[in-house]
Amino acid sequence: MKQVCIIGAGSSGIVAAKIMKENSISFDCFEKGSDIGGNWRFNNDNGVSSAYRSLHINTNRKAMAYADYPMPDDYPMYPHHSHIIKYFESYVGHFDIRKYITFNTTVTNISQQPDSSYIVTLDNGEAKKYQYVIIANGHHWKPRFPNPPFKGNFIGETIHSHEYKESAQVKDKDVLIVGIGNSAVDIAAEAARLHTGKVVISTRSGAHITPNWIWSMPFDNLANAFTSKLPLAIQRLTLSLVLWLARGKQEDFGVPKPKRPLLSEHPTLSQDLLPLSGRGAIKFKPNIKEFQGKTVVFEDGSSQNFDILIYATGYKIAFPFLKHYLEFDIEESNNIRLYKRVIHPDFPNLFFMALLQPLGAIMPLAELQAKWIAKIVKKECVLPQKEEMRHSIEEDAKKLHKRFDESPRHTLEVDFFEYKNSIEKEMKRKQ
Repeated sequence: MKQVCIIGAGSSGIVAAKIMKENSISFDCFEKGSDIGGNWRFNNDNGVSSAYRSLHINTNRKAMAYADYPMPDDYPMYPHHSHIIKYFESYVGHFDIRKYITFNTTVTNISQQPDSSYIVTLDNGEAKKYQYVIIANGHHWKPRFPNPPFKGNFIGETIHSHEYKESAQVKDKDVLIVGIGNSAVDIAAEAARLHTGKVVISTRSGAHITPNWIWSMPFDNLANAFTSKLPLAIQRLTLSLVLWLARGKQEDFGVPKPKRPLLSEHPTLSQDLLPLSGRGAIKFKPNIKEFQGKTVVFEDGSSQNFDILIYATGYKIAFPFLKHYLEFDIEESNNIRLYKRVIHPDFPNLFFMALLQPLGAIMPLAELQAKWIAKIVKKECVLPQKEEMRHSIEEDAKKLHKRFDESPRHTLEVDFFEYKNSIEKEMKRKQ
């Protein structure tokens, strides 16, 4: 019996495999598709990738890279998804990981045993026993739609941003995009640059639009270990001043002023949205009131006809292989209560990776989680008692709700440096 089962060979699964290997921990890794890369592989045959042809990363390559394997210097600072896949392939080749991955294999069920081991059932009917399971199936693959749905019926084309792949899908069409997150503004900008139809974004509360670049450097370089320790009010004041110096008020470009303060929502990054909006190529409307055929009526009483409606309304966290456990039926709330975002107190030896939405890059944090898991497996560090874990989970939830509104969009938010420090502290926990 091998010690560990890793589910998924995306950015988290491959780093988990690398770290298990270098710690001499025996493992299997199962991947639904025929190759590595997960969400970053365009047209991935696993059927769940959300990548579109024009997708670029929104965190700079230096911040996003794994700790011991930097991205090539000849990559652009914000690489295209094709660069990211090449980077993953190079990483897997360099650390000789591919031979440990079983491709075209789906995990269909996981069942906990009395001795805290797990039986993992595969889609070929095979069942394998492992002492530990690492779940790295991602959280950007099951589309979320408004619930309850808007009144009426829209008779034009309707898709989720998950289904958006090519600009041809919006060419010669009047486009309405619901949402103002990163995918929403990327798609809106791409549609607007075609100049073949009207482009409108519908948003309930708006968002603070953050540039990728400022003063010839990546904007996310402004976040660091020092600034993360400043009082939130000081962070907000500093960031608002920087944004004002960088581009003035976003409302002057026609982008609505957000209802929530800075750093109380996941940032929306775009170098293109404000100029395109300022030219009138992208318009904004409030929340939808109802549909009347191809006509969309908004809450301000205005109405407009559209050919295609794109819901950029986020994703549900889903674990189809844990369907027998009520604790993990959290698709509507997205609120999974885990100790340090990794461990459920009632399910020892079951680990969740990259269930995070950091104000910063996710891959280095997933890498750190894998290192922590390896130490637990090797008994080089210990976990606190269940009650202490539950108390910590509740305290983290209170802290989260104090800063972010209680919505499925914000259940996974963490501050990069604060979270990094907390995992590093856990790795040193002894009896």
